[in-house]
Amino acid sequence: MPQEFNPRDITWLGFNARVLQEAMDKSVPIHLRIRFLGIFSNNLDEFFRVRVAGLKRAMDFKQKVVSESFYEAPSKILQKINKLVIRQQEDFDRTWKDVQREMAKEKVFIKDHKHLTPSQKAFVFKYFDEEVESNVIPILLHDNKPMPYLREKSLFIGIAMRRKEWQYESQYAIIEVPVTANGRFVQLPTENPEQKDLMLLEDVIIYNLPHIFSYFGYDEFTAHCFKVTKDAEFDLDNDINTTLADKIEKGIKSRRKGKPTRFVFDKEMDKALLEFLIKKLNLSKKDSIIPGQKIHNFRHFMDFPDVFKAYEKPVERTSFTHPEFANTQRVTDVIIKKDVLLTFPYHSYDSVIDLLRESAMDPDVRSIQITAYRLAPNSKIINALINAVRNGKAVTVMLELRARFDEESNLLWKERLEMEGVKVLLGFPNRKVHAKLCVIKKRVNNKTIQYGFVSTGNFNEKTAKIYADHLIMTSNRSIMADINKIFLALSKPKVDPTVTLRSCTNLLVSPEFMRAKIIAHIDREIEEAKAGRKAEMIIKANSVSDRTLIKKLYEAAEAGVKIKMIVRGIYCAVNQKNFKEKIYAISIVDEYLEHARVMYFYSKGAENMYISSADWMTRNLDYRIEAAIPILEKNLKKELKALLEIQLRDNVKARILDKNMRNEYVQCNSAEKIRSQIEIYKFLKNQKY
Repeated sequence: MPQEFNPRDITWLGFNARVLQEAMDKSVPIHLRIRFLGIFSNNLDEFFRVRVAGLKRAMDFKQKVVSESFYEAPSKILQKINKLVIRQQEDFDRTWKDVQREMAKEKVFIKDHKHLTPSQKAFVFKYFDEEVESNVIPILLHDNKPMPYLREKSLFIGIAMRRKEWQYESQYAIIEVPVTANGRFVQLPTENPEQKDLMLLEDVIIYNLPHIFSYFGYDEFTAHCFKVTKDAEFDLDNDINTTLADKIEKGIKSRRKGKPTRFVFDKEMDKALLEFLIKKLNLSKKDSIIPGQKIHNFRHFMDFPDVFKAYEKPVERTSFTHPEFANTQRVTDVIIKKDVLLTFPYHSYDSVIDLLRESAMDPDVRSIQITAYRLAPNSKIINALINAVRNGKAVTVMLELRARFDEESNLLWKERLEMEGVKVLLGFPNRKVHAKLCVIKKRVNNKTIQYGFVSTGNFNEKTAKIYADHLIMTSNRSIMADINKIFLALSKPKVDPTVTLRSCTNLLVSPEFMRAKIIAHIDREIEEAKAGRKAEMIIKANSVSDRTLIKKLYEAAEAGVKIKMIVRGIYCAVNQKNFKEKIYAISIVDEYLEHARVMYFYSKGAENMYISSADWMTRNLDYRIEAAIPILEKNLKKELKALLEIQLRDNVKARILDKNMRNEYVQCNSAEKIRSQIEIYKFLKNQKY
């Protein structure tokens, strides 16, 4: 029978709908509801910059080829996307109105230029004059002149201006809102100390339009915001005389000239101005032209001012030091003796920083090798590595310059690291390095001791506070040997890495054999199920879209293997009628972003478990350097499986992933409510080692 798949991009919109559900949930604290609205908006921006742009480019290719990549014709997917996005935007607008009502109950208001008190008017005029005006550059628009360059991710005010003596003519202008220079939110003075009045920067500018254009003599102004989302992909040229860093810099510049993929505007905008902008931007009916409410670029609301009544952070949201490190002076001493599994953000990330700091100062440490994909703005990881160099250690950083939207910051990190004497590797020209690895070597009594860590998430202490990930610290010799082999391959980008990577015996490494090993594990479960014996697997991932692995899941479900999936985002599998055991798939969206990748196979009772940097996506399995590390110690296997089982019992924040992507919550059929992120905290806090 023909097999069904849900289109990847449609299932991604299903994930973003789950984010919006959190904003809709009145049991969620008000500041978090606002943050979820910001996350929803930011996610959607990136979706249009990357995925919608890709679909539009794909329409230029033969339909048969593209259908195999996208599961459906790109033109049909784009039609579905537009319908879903408009529907979600309506839900977003209703939610924001509801949130504002809740804000009013706490005496927090966002005021526009029409509803200011006399003292607030004076404040806004003075604030604009002293803080904002120097950053405001009005641009007049003309029929016979090309549209000025509009920066991606920026917010713009579209202005229609008239004089009273003009009957049918308007002058148009645009102003880029200088959010980077001035911030998005301005707190206004109030007569009631319990009341908090905020004003958005664009409204500060709109209030001052008569002042800005005073020398033109205009009498009437109508002003509304809009934003343009552009294609964010760029191609790297094949010039062998150009370094990868130079190619990335060139690509970043070309990204700024990307074609518009979405135009979002205030539906109250002057109709003639709207038509003028659409014409000047060369937009057509096939482009996403989306009418919206007054406020755009809602991503800034992720950093909404702290103006609400004191929110008492639940104890379950406070990170704590892993018990193995609580009563020791040195993390290193523990790791050399035993493996430790850290689960963030429940466990403090300080232990990772401490290990690197200890290594930087330890006179016996000779070298540190580490991969870097997305780093914190003032990275403590990098600071520790620089200190290590200054203390005479040989430090190597595999820095992935092509980490999407982090290219510019990684170029700056490259410059700083090289200036400090760090050896910077840039990987291979045709594949990203996404594996999260670190190996530290020390020499004691003429003997080399190796230890380090492997993670499911970035080495980033900032995101580790909100991303739920696993990191295992180990000194296992076989694991360290494999990590060394990967770094050996990375140090020789002009040499085919196949032989070196295939010699790894413990880590599952892509693109060489991770896929094959996963399939082999599933095949063993299928054999056991067909023999009438226990067969079970649990997969936790961010995305499941690789068609080959999904077909293998279908084969396993048809044979009777019990399959449980915890997938945060994209999930393209669909239960088929011939399945002996239906796949149980859920998605958990809560205060922390579920980011870990875990694989569990019953394996005749051996219970093989891995944590990994790789999702079940073709790009991760075939086109990136990825690594999955086996969990070898029985107590850690038991701990990790217990965490998976807690999530599988979630009946508060878990949604069912089904064919129609209805995002229905798992039904609470027991008296006990299980919110997995809270229960995981309790479980880890009470663990005895």
